[in-house]
Amino acid sequence: MTTAFDPIALGGKHPANRVVMAPMTRSRAFGPGTEPTELMATYYAQRASAGLIVTEGIQPSPAGQGYPDTPGLHTPGQVQAWRTVTDAVHREGGVIFAQLMHTGRIGHPSLLPDGLVPVGPSAVAAKGRVYTHEGPKDFVTPRELSEAEIRQTIDDFAAAARNAIEAGFDGVEIHGGNGYLIHQFLAPNANRRTDAWGGDTEGRIRFAVEVVTAVAEAIGSHRVGLRISPGNLYNDISEDNLGEVYPTLLDRFAGLKLAYLHLIAGPDRTLTAWLRKAWPGPFVLNPFTYPDATGAGALKLIEDGSADMVAYGALFLANPDLPRRLAAGGPFNTPDPATFYGGDHRGYTDYPALD
Repeated sequence: MTTAFDPIALGGKHPANRVVMAPMTRSRAFGPGTEPTELMATYYAQRASAGLIVTEGIQPSPAGQGYPDTPGLHTPGQVQAWRTVTDAVHREGGVIFAQLMHTGRIGHPSLLPDGLVPVGPSAVAAKGRVYTHEGPKDFVTPRELSEAEIRQTIDDFAAAARNAIEAGFDGVEIHGGNGYLIHQFLAPNANRRTDAWGGDTEGRIRFAVEVVTAVAEAIGSHRVGLRISPGNLYNDISEDNLGEVYPTLLDRFAGLKLAYLHLIAGPDRTLTAWLRKAWPGPFVLNPFTYPDATGAGALKLIEDGSADMVAYGALFLANPDLPRRLAAGGPFNTPDPATFYGGDHRGYTDYPALD
């Protein structure tokens, strides 16, 4: 029987366990030009015992930023600063992938430089608000991307992936869920286009397919993971026909041999089981445990074959040595939500490890 503490082949690496640190926005990129800081290097290095670290969402271009103080990977300074992070993780024996995340219509002009505004597949505003340095603000109506801008955005993802490898990352994860740009193209309530980038299933999946393909061609498919969240309502997403859209999407990647698929599961266990069976490579599962955080009991999903790796968010945030604690059955530090976003070392690098 396979357990969470057995090694696995992943992206040309061989992590010692199957416990994944999920990507978590922390809004602490206070360096010049949204660059990572030394404190961020400490934070990730503390958690290097994970089988795989997936970083917080990193914008592949200035227009891709949707939250305050999130890091980028589109300038030489950012590449150099991320090298400090990856070197620190590798010194501790860790494996780290950069999550590339373009937030699309989720954001606000006040968060963007040079007069930029949020963009999306269509000029349809999301319901809700986003936190800015000036307080919460309503989402604005995004500017619809032109054909040329779609192509440029695909190129931006590929360029950011090349920057990630230059910065020392072991690979990248493309964020295709949680209501961000790729997910917006998949969802009919956000994508009302009638050209080749919208309409039917083939049109709606095209952007996702071309982004992942371009990134795979740029750095090698074995270094590329994909994260999806079918049916997730987060950020005002409404999807229909999941049983056609996602099988068709995954079918397009069957020959690429990607590093892994990372599923943010919803309450539909039948769909989760189907995706697990259909995906030919490593399957990372962020299980549906709402309203509770993912706990030690989720390790059974590896033992029963439901997943190859299990991703932990809040519990990894508060427990830098989480694999060791899971193996021992605890105890576990309690996460402090008041320090999740922004701030200093408190609630970031000061959670204690076991003696």
